Amino acid sequence: MAAVLSALAIGATALSVPSPAQGTALGVADEFSPSLVTVDTPTRADKSRLQALGLDLTEHAGHDYVEVVLHTAADREELRAAGFTWDVRIPDLLQREAEINRLDDLFAATRLRTAMPSGRNAYRSLADYNAEMKAMAGANPGLVKLLTLPEKTLDGRTVHGVEIAKNVAVRDGRPTFAMFGVHHAREWPSGEHAMEFAVDLVKGARAGDPRISSLLERGRMVVVPVVNPDGFHLSFTDGQLIDLREVDSGGTATILGTPGNAYKRKNCRVVDGQDTPDGSCAVFSATSPGGFLVGTDLNRNYGGLWGGPGASDLFADPTYRGAAPFSEPETRNVRQLISSRQVTMMISNHTFSNLVLRPNGVNPTTIGPDGLPVGDAPDEQAMKALGARMTAQNGYANIHGWELYDTTGTTEDWSYNATGGYGYTFEIGPNEFHPPFAQVVDEYLGAGQFAGKGNREAYLVAFEEAVSRASHAVISGKAPVGATLRLRKQFSTPTWNPENDFTDTLESSMATTGKTFSWDVNQSTRPAVQARLVKLLDDEPTRSETFTGTAAPTESVDHELVVTEADQEILQVVLDWPTPDDLDLEVYRKNADGSLTEVGSSGNFVGEKEKATINAPTPGTYVLRVINFASVTPTYTLTASLYNATEQTTAPMIEAWTLTCERNGQVLQSVPVVVERGQHVKVDLRVCGQLWNR
Repeated sequence: MAAVLSALAIGATALSVPSPAQGTALGVADEFSPSLVTVDTPTRADKSRLQALGLDLTEHAGHDYVEVVLHTAADREELRAAGFTWDVRIPDLLQREAEINRLDDLFAATRLRTAMPSGRNAYRSLADYNAEMKAMAGANPGLVKLLTLPEKTLDGRTVHGVEIAKNVAVRDGRPTFAMFGVHHAREWPSGEHAMEFAVDLVKGARAGDPRISSLLERGRMVVVPVVNPDGFHLSFTDGQLIDLREVDSGGTATILGTPGNAYKRKNCRVVDGQDTPDGSCAVFSATSPGGFLVGTDLNRNYGGLWGGPGASDLFADPTYRGAAPFSEPETRNVRQLISSRQVTMMISNHTFSNLVLRPNGVNPTTIGPDGLPVGDAPDEQAMKALGARMTAQNGYANIHGWELYDTTGTTEDWSYNATGGYGYTFEIGPNEFHPPFAQVVDEYLGAGQFAGKGNREAYLVAFEEAVSRASHAVISGKAPVGATLRLRKQFSTPTWNPENDFTDTLESSMATTGKTFSWDVNQSTRPAVQARLVKLLDDEPTRSETFTGTAAPTESVDHELVVTEADQEILQVVLDWPTPDDLDLEVYRKNADGSLTEVGSSGNFVGEKEKATINAPTPGTYVLRVINFASVTPTYTLTASLYNATEQTTAPMIEAWTLTCERNGQVLQSVPVVVERGQHVKVDLRVCGQLWNR
């Protein structure tokens, strides 16, 4: 251990994790009783303010609440000092972990086999996953191929997956459905459902199930059940060490093992830009409340709009985005897998909240790095409709990611905007990161009114969409037998700060087996550069009104604005004050009975000014509320302006695939191909054929 700590001393100034002594100061050693609480967030400004605290937010949220893991007494005090109120849902997560272990032991003892495709009655360990995937490929050589992703983790582990298709080794032009689990270490059911779906497909194909056989003839399934094996292994083994609390004769409570990492979220990044000796993560996570100070949040590290709202630049924050887009080997593994295939459908499994989330992760009214509103995804209506078909099977809510809170750098935001393939996040289960295993069974197979459906059926619906040619494109033509056809595209992927923009490359290939070919592909023009409808304000407002005032800490001040104009496109309210104080803004419309309806809000991080925009304001009285969360009393200026606006469709870019026809690595012909979603384009590769036969 001393050798490991000595090795890590290099570059120690960059290591933003607590030492054991600091851990005691944080309340880790003298009090570690993490709890799950439901924090009241009645407005979007409250959600933004909560995000800025750097606490461990879950994906369980609604219009007026967000659930948060409080790891230490200091976390609780920070929440209280910020003026939030909350209800305690699970008062002691360690005690709950022990209870889950007991329930799982009882379930396994009484249910030797479940109705899951694998028959499993307990959670898999990392070794279980790897052994099962290896055995599955060995027993089904024409159906299953074991995948070894190119980069090892920071603790030296290899990441595995499986590819499933009829004649799986043939490099043909079928589309791919990719599924991922366990980006976040504590979210064990996300890996279980991914793995069970792989087992389901293999069993169905071997049994001759017509639906599954058809899907595997028309498409391919790629499953990586554990994207984050380092974090998962720490979480899983730590969770197994936690036993029931026993009260001794003196009335004190003891816990067996060294708890803390069962609820770890991130990967095992210890120092940005540096690899560390294998095993380092366990050393430093042991000094970190819940293991969450150590690591990068992998689901904020993907390239699409990396570095924007909902992703922290602080190492110790649970949503730390990493030092750069794709700075982590685990996200680079996923990037390589998606970039080297025509992935027409992607699902990233998480827990919890019973949600199906679709791109984009940022509120469409948010001003993006190009100075225009982010807007909805170009395929919003189609993705919403598919989300509805999937949630009809599992009973989940079908919503945007930003309806919880803003996020950037997520898996689906990058994969969709880079490739055009539809992407979703499934938040599995109603109320826990890794609940008793019996609930995992119910979520996969469906229970109650969804019995016989569940996520199994939702995944099958997604697979059907993945192979539907109405949802992607097709390129076909004549080509020499035995030729390698390659599709390639290189482009700059935008991040939230243009200084971090980077080059992405998509490159996939197929081998021709006859004189003609048909290749299922994604559209050539990325969604990130397609046209979108935005409203651009006139240079000068129709009318403006300015208010000034002061607000004491924890208090608010209301100002009234009367709108008489009936034809205005935008009401924009801007709140300014001297930095570094922290004010928030809420805008309400006064109803006839005097009650207020919120119509806009803004709650940025400390030091950032606030702006709320209300589309098509109706005549009436508006209440502009300034809220002070700072420790001083600044003087503020509040400006409300009415604008006419011009609707504008942003200029689209047209992108082309480069299709090459090759023999033994030599390019015989290269042609650009422009193809849209749902379009079938035929290409002329006669030159390749002529050169081939010389």
